[in-house]
Amino acid sequence: MQRRRNRGLELGVVLLLAEIMNVGFNQIPPVTLCTIIGQVLLYLGIINVPWEKWQVCISAESVLKGHDYKRLFFSTFEHGDDMHLYYNMVSFLVKGRSLERRYGSTNFAFLLIMITVMTNVIYVALGQTLTNTLDDGYYMKSCAIGFSGVIFALKVLTSSESPRGRELVGGLWIPTRYAAWAELILIHLLVPNASFMGHFAGILAGLIYTSTPVGTLMDELITSLTGEQIIHEPYYYGWNGYS
Repeated sequence: MQRRRNRGLELGVVLLLAEIMNVGFNQIPPVTLCTIIGQVLLYLGIINVPWEKWQVCISAESVLKGHDYKRLFFSTFEHGDDMHLYYNMVSFLVKGRSLERRYGSTNFAFLLIMITVMTNVIYVALGQTLTNTLDDGYYMKSCAIGFSGVIFALKVLTSSESPRGRELVGGLWIPTRYAAWAELILIHLLVPNASFMGHFAGILAGLIYTSTPVGTLMDELITSLTGEQIIHEPYYYGWNGYS
């Protein structure tokens, strides 16, 4: 097995470690902390895997035609560069701390796995749908890596359970329930090479979980596995039928 090239402590990694130390290791729940540290170690090459990052990027073509199903999971934890890693992990740190404390660590771990796979399945479905609709093979071949889609899904979760209010996005105060959509558009405008389809897939995954019976089934499955119920606090719209 060929070993991936070890990276030095690039700026984004240093900034991320500084942010973690500023928050305090003991203030970060274990699943959130391990997820972040694991992705840092993977990026640095300390965790050795038998592929390079672009060999597991997610695309509709690689999954539907190449039957490379490992991409539905592993593509999420690879990152293009150090700043890509930094921004994703800092955003996840905020959302992970909130949701893990609310749901419990074991529940959050299972939910994170399910949301990851769901987001990537939706990404593949979007790629095929857009290719067939627009008759453009680009969407079938578009290949993405990174945790951004999962973060967008988690943002939908946190927004749906947040008190009614507004959130600052790009210098504008946006109602919290629309913040994920505003960020989707803002990132697309400011960072054209970012995966719009991946971010959109994450929002759809979050909406499916929060607003359809699929979320109820996921909660029931997780509860059956952990023995602990997931408690939601909906404010804006019905959450899986809860009042």
